[in-house]
Amino acid sequence: MEEPLLRISSDFASGLKNKKNNRSKEMKLIKKNALFELKDFFILWSTQSVSQLGSSLTGFALTLWLYEKTGSSLSTAALTICTYAPYVLMSIFAGVLTDRLDKKKTMLGCDMFAAVCTLLVFVLYQTNRLMVWHLYVLNAVSGLMNTVQQPAGEVAMTLILPEKYYQKTSGLRSLSNSLISTLNPLIATALYAFTGLNGVIAVDIGSFLVAFTALLFFVKIPEYKKGESERVLVLAKEGLTFLKKNQLILTLILFMSGINFVASAFDAVLPGYVLPNPKGGSTVLGIVTSCSGAAMIVGSLAVSVLPKPKNRMRVIYLTILFSLGTENFLLAFSREPLLWCIGQFIGWVVVPIMSANLDVILRTAIPVELQGRVYACRNTLQFFTIPIGLFVGGFMVDQVCEPFMRVHGDLTILKTLFGTGKGSGAALMMLILGISGSLFCIITGKKLKKY
Repeated sequence: MEEPLLRISSDFASGLKNKKNNRSKEMKLIKKNALFELKDFFILWSTQSVSQLGSSLTGFALTLWLYEKTGSSLSTAALTICTYAPYVLMSIFAGVLTDRLDKKKTMLGCDMFAAVCTLLVFVLYQTNRLMVWHLYVLNAVSGLMNTVQQPAGEVAMTLILPEKYYQKTSGLRSLSNSLISTLNPLIATALYAFTGLNGVIAVDIGSFLVAFTALLFFVKIPEYKKGESERVLVLAKEGLTFLKKNQLILTLILFMSGINFVASAFDAVLPGYVLPNPKGGSTVLGIVTSCSGAAMIVGSLAVSVLPKPKNRMRVIYLTILFSLGTENFLLAFSREPLLWCIGQFIGWVVVPIMSANLDVILRTAIPVELQGRVYACRNTLQFFTIPIGLFVGGFMVDQVCEPFMRVHGDLTILKTLFGTGKGSGAALMMLILGISGSLFCIITGKKLKKY
């Protein structure tokens, strides 16, 4: 009796082993097929991320160079204003224009144009002819190109990706953006300190060549069947009509518009706060700025494990209130770089949670066939306050808060709260932003609670 039992047991174990081997082969085949299907995505995503990092390095280094040159928060903020203004003004039409153009040729052309602008900065800098207004003009032109390139890149990603990989690849893109936000100020500050603007631009051009070559020779973007040709104004009007009829989406967009105003004003104030501080400087600014990227990485990971909330609107409202009610106050009253880093981390760690819930609301509430037009209108309505906020933040520091602190900064309470010397006015502005942002969120956020 023992021998048949042993044979049966041996056959059973052999069967399990064969099933395990077959399953292992199937998994390897699935992974191999997935890698083949995602080949174009991985090439495009990785090389474009490298190019985006290079462009970000130049942008950050130019901010440092301009502040050294002018010592003005408004002047440095104007760089971003010139980039955003064309984007806000033209994005409502750019989506329609992009649909009619070849995606690959559009991306290659815009990349090349951006590289030419960077080379012009290099030549002007090398010949000691680089002036502030040169940067403003070149940033405006680059911003105009980005208005067309950004939607072309989004459509290209959709065309090269099978639908089953949308969620996974979206996570990878979010992660790369967060890593760029983290690494950009650190690398840019180090390069600028050791090699100057020349070294930063050289890295930027190198990253462009990598991305351009990969897109030109190694990425195939399928042809996109265009729909019926319609006038741009007609399509834009359809998006605005949808928003007018859907007060939930319109209220949410206008609420975010106000938040963007406060956040962009903060971005304009931060260099004027950290750079002239006795414990600050360009290296510290790079570290403090990178903390926001590190926070977004943590927040992005948290989003993937958090359960579905009962009320997404409430999550959006509470996360924004938490961010505005902590970061600005911590920076306004502290004099230690460690506390500045903590403030940045706290303020930004909840942003991916807010963004994820905002994205779900928009994608589920807006019909697929209208999303392009509605998103184009959303970009204009939600982001037009960014250049305004940058201007107001820089103007308030240079023309109001810093002069006020020079005259009244000897008062004990002001000296205790904001310190003395250049940068104390920026600290005062941080407090103003914290109070105004929190009040805006509390007052207007009541409308969100109704939904």
